Amino acid sequence: MARKTTKSSAKASPSRSKSNTSGSRRRSSSKSSAAPTAGDAFIKLLQSPLVADLVAVAATAALASLAEKGFSKGSDSKKGAGRAVKAAGKAAAAAVGRRLSTEIDEIKKASKKGGARAKA
Repeated sequence: MARKTTKSSAKASPSRSKSNTSGSRRRSSSKSSAAPTAGDAFIKLLQSPLVADLVAVAATAALASLAEKGFSKGSDSKKGAGRAVKAAGKAAAAAVGRRLSTEIDEIKKASKKGGARAKA
């Protein structure tokens, strides 16, 4: 019985579901143009120059760490390669942390200067 009911309801529902989905699509497109979503904000963040700079800093630090450890494809021990990659990750994270703290300090200094101008 459940199968017969499902088939008969499935035949009746496509016309209803088509009209409902087209209406909901129209609504969602008008909402997305009116207010930015979290996805839009995330994409803008990824496209910002600060993120590009952080990625470059991390990659440079990781490569420097790998070069320092002498990491190459021909290394015999897998443990040594794993340690080198782990050290590269730590170096990249430390470099990003330093860069972010520098950026935050610059923002704080600029805001203090702007606050003094507003008072005068």
